This record gives sequence, structure tokens and C-alpha cells, in this order.
Amino acid sequence: MKQTHLQELVMPWFESMPDAALISALTATAIGVGSLLIIYMFTRRLLLPGIQKVVTRLSPERIGALTPMLNKLNRRFAGILCCVLYLATFDYVYPVHDVAALVLKTVGQIALIIYGGFILSSVVSIAGGIYNQLDFARDIPIQGLIQVVKLITFMVCAILIVSILLEKSPTYILSGFGAIAAVTLLVFKDTILGFVASIQIAANRLVTYGDWIQVDSYGADGEVIDLGLNTVKVRNWDNTITTIPTYMLVAGSFKNWRGMQESGGRRIKRSLNIDMNSIRLVDDAFREQIDDAIPLHDYIRVANLPNPVTNLGLFRRYAEGYLKQHEKINRDLTLMVRELQPINHGLPIEFYCFSEDKRWISYEHLQAEIMDHLLAVLPIFGLRPYQSVTGQLSTSEAQTGLKPSIKVANPPREKA
Repeated sequence: MKQTHLQELVMPWFESMPDAALISALTATAIGVGSLLIIYMFTRRLLLPGIQKVVTRLSPERIGALTPMLNKLNRRFAGILCCVLYLATFDYVYPVHDVAALVLKTVGQIALIIYGGFILSSVVSIAGGIYNQLDFARDIPIQGLIQVVKLITFMVCAILIVSILLEKSPTYILSGFGAIAAVTLLVFKDTILGFVASIQIAANRLVTYGDWIQVDSYGADGEVIDLGLNTVKVRNWDNTITTIPTYMLVAGSFKNWRGMQESGGRRIKRSLNIDMNSIRLVDDAFREQIDDAIPLHDYIRVANLPNPVTNLGLFRRYAEGYLKQHEKINRDLTLMVRELQPINHGLPIEFYCFSEDKRWISYEHLQAEIMDHLLAVLPIFGLRPYQSVTGQLSTSEAQTGLKPSIKVANPPREKA
């Protein structure tokens, strides 16, 4: 065991003791370790928090939101400062054997590299936090790029640690990667694909935080809450979380509802199947009956009606006028009521328009109100919706003897 400068300074204190060399060595070691602890606590508890408070006062909202990250950076910075002082003063403070000195120095160097990697990781996280506070950050997320930088940082740290343990140059370690390149690509396949996909997602603005996406192959239908390097997390509307590989958003197909949310309305596309046996021509008397129940002139330009006109034609024009006058429908976007191809379940009449309120609950309520109203006025036009009824329902109707309130005009018969 060789004596250090600090041990020589404290040796006169213990000359009268039998084990003066051992006690002086322990005292020097205790002074060295105690000094590092004091420096760590001073830096961690007083110096760095004081600097952080001064910086936070410059921008309380932006920098204040980064407080947890700054606290972590302070702790790591205090640790790396102690590692630097430990290595710089080792030969002057710690009296140990050559083998122990080699081991302790190696441990200190490894700790220095680890703390350096953690500090760089914290700096990248803080930079990402500052970026996320910008206005355009939601449109161009960089979470994947941040994770790539952290991954590269820790890979470099791992190479440096291995080179220290093997006492070889880092270039020697890197030269061996060519032999295991295939294994590396296999192990980090998802990471590499995720990295490329993250760049494409950020460059093309495919997905961002808060987007409503729908990925049927993974059962995802909800809001994006995390965009990572390897996975994308989607909070479904039933509050379950679906995890999707990031590269699948580029390799596969998905539906992003952002365009609807940024547009002037949300589409309503519903249809009613009309019983084709209830469609017939109407005369002026029947039209007057409809006017008694519904003021047609408020919704239809009677002068533009064809002659003769069907009850279904009146209903279509009434429905379109009703939608145009509805206060919750965006009249600047496409609005129409059209007939679709007849099917074995009747003649579909489709209502196509856009709701001004794009919120889910309000949108569903508006759809229901429109369909309720149009179903309710069908009998006024002498029309029946097509539906399959059970025998029990048919028997109940026969017992009650319910009849429609308006009799439909019979079609004119040809003279013999």
C-alpha cells in the first residue's frame, strides 16, 4: 500500500498509536468519501436548485412545467461532478494497493460514463419538453426521434464501458460489429423500422397527439396518447389502451379523423327503407291533408313540383327543406336527400348532410333527432318504413285495430 499526500498530512496525528499507518489510511479514505458526500449534497440541495429557481423566474410557465426533468438533471449533474473529483483526486487521497486502485478507478470511470449518458438523456428530454410547448409541436411530433437519440447515447456508453473493461480501444469493439451485424439487425428490427416510420410520420404529418384514429386490424378506435419509437398507444372510447407497432402505421392502412375535426362539419349519412307498396301518386286533396299537418309551403316550392307528383317525391323535398332550415346543420357543405338502388328490403332514401357540432355526443343526438322526426312524419305522407315484424306484433296490431290517421289517395284507374 502506497501512501498518498493526504495520508502523509494526517500521519502526525496518529504517530503515537501502534497502527498509525492503518488508522491514517482509513482517516484519509474517510475524509475523501466524506468530502464527496458534502460536495454532492451541497451541489444537489443548494447550488443547482438555486440556479434552477433563478432560471425558472425568467419563464415560470414554460420552465416551470419542466421542473421534474430539471430536478433529475440536477441530481445527475451532482453525481458526475463527484465522479470527476473522485478520479481527479484518487491518487492524492485514497491509499490502496495497486490492484484495488485499478479496480476502483475502473469503477469510477464506468460511473462517469453512465452519469454522462444519463445527463445527455436528460438534456434531450428537456429539449423535447421545450419543443412540445411550441404551437406546431402537435402537428410534427418528435418523440420517436428523441428515443432514437437516447438509444444511440446508451449504445455509445455501452461500447465505452466494454472498451474500459477489456482495456481496448472503442474502435476495436466497433470493428467486431461487422461479424454480428446480422444478429444486431434481427434484434433491433422493430427499433429500426420504428425509427424509419417515425421520420415518415413526422415528415408527412400522418399522426399526432390527440388524433382520433381507427385501425381495424388491431381493434383500435380512439385518441392517440403516445407516439413512441416502437409503439403507438391509442386510448379507445371504452377507455382501454391499444398498442400498435409504429411501423404498422406506415406499412398498413388506418383511418385518421383529423380531417373531419378540422373541417366545417361532421358527416351525417343515414337512410330509411321505404315500403315500395306505399309509394303512389297524390292529388290536390291529399296534398291539402298534408298541409293541415305540416305547412309544406315552408319547406317546398310548390310551383316547382312535377305534375303528377308522388308522395315519396313530396317527402324527399320536405326532408331536404327540413334539413336546410335546421339550425345545427352546416348549409355550406353538401346537403341532399336521394334515392338509392331498390333492394329486397324496400327503397332506401338517404339523408346526406353535415353537423356543425363535431363532438361525439352532440353529433349522435342530432342524428337521432333528425331520424326521429322523419320517421314520425312518414305516415303523414302516406308512406310506410319497411321492417320485418314478428307474428306477435302483427297479432297485437290486429287486436288493437290501429289504422293510419290519413288515408292515402288511391291511384287513378284507367278507363275501360
